[in-house]
Amino acid sequence: MTEVNEGAIDLVEVIRGDRVESVHRGHIVVCDGAGEIVEAWGDPSAVIYPRSACKMVQALPLLESGAGAHLTSAQLALASASHEGAAVHVAGVNAWLRDLAMSEQDLRCGTHMPYSDDARADLIRAGDRPCQLHNNCSGKHAGFLALSKHLGAGPEYVEPDHPVQLAVRRAFEEVTGMDSPGYGIDGCSAPNFATRLDAFGRAMGLFAGARDGGGLRQDAMVRLTRAMGAEPMLVAGEGRACTDLMRAMGGGRGGQDRGRGRVHRHHTGAESRHRAQDSRRHDARGRSGDCRDAGSSGRAGRRCAGRETADPWADHELPGQGDGPL
Repeated sequence: MTEVNEGAIDLVEVIRGDRVESVHRGHIVVCDGAGEIVEAWGDPSAVIYPRSACKMVQALPLLESGAGAHLTSAQLALASASHEGAAVHVAGVNAWLRDLAMSEQDLRCGTHMPYSDDARADLIRAGDRPCQLHNNCSGKHAGFLALSKHLGAGPEYVEPDHPVQLAVRRAFEEVTGMDSPGYGIDGCSAPNFATRLDAFGRAMGLFAGARDGGGLRQDAMVRLTRAMGAEPMLVAGEGRACTDLMRAMGGGRGGQDRGRGRVHRHHTGAESRHRAQDSRRHDARGRSGDCRDAGSSGRAGRRCAGRETADPWADHELPGQGDGPL
């Protein structure tokens, strides 16, 4: 295993005017439905925190325990979501908590302003403050609460030694095929378990290749993937790349785009090639971060795999691969 900054390759150049302003470096792994590596760039053994990309994995115990047997697709999508904190997300999580005979006060995700411009502006105009329901991880935490209630466990479900997080770690290590070397505390207060990039790619490949009737784990993977595809708005929100992508695929793809420099996608459906892709990026100044558009002054854009584009999500082409966007 290597550190994430070791063996990284140049992936993206950010352009301001006629100059390269910064270079984002990182690693890419593509895995098939059996979890085997198909392609890799950089160092596949780099150790990463998957951050929000692992929310589907964190939701596996919710289904495998039986706690989520009667949950709707909307609730499962919220459990896997990094949502915008729009009215539809707040209402959905609030209704789920009522079903559990709980409230916003039972959440442990903390509070931040909603990512949704409209929701944020509404709060400001009303002189209100955000609550935990606006947190982009509130759906995941509602799922944690549902599992905790089912297990008869205590209220502090984000503690690393709580039965909920022990179940999450067990599922995480099983689908990645390796023991996690440790964890960091994510922005929502829950543990985020470290793993190798290729191991996490394996996990996403297994989600892509899961089939109904393949056993408890595959059935859980299928339910989560289908829920995300059926409710793309609940997974993220208007204008978000993963929501737009799932809509364009007609429910045939699930994915997450939140977190520092991490993107993953997995294909589902009988006619897909069942590939999963995961990457980490690092800028040339030594800190990890999202690759965003350059500022408003001058000509701004980015060059992905040698091509310049003004659209930050257009034509993402893998280095050395010329057969079109992922």
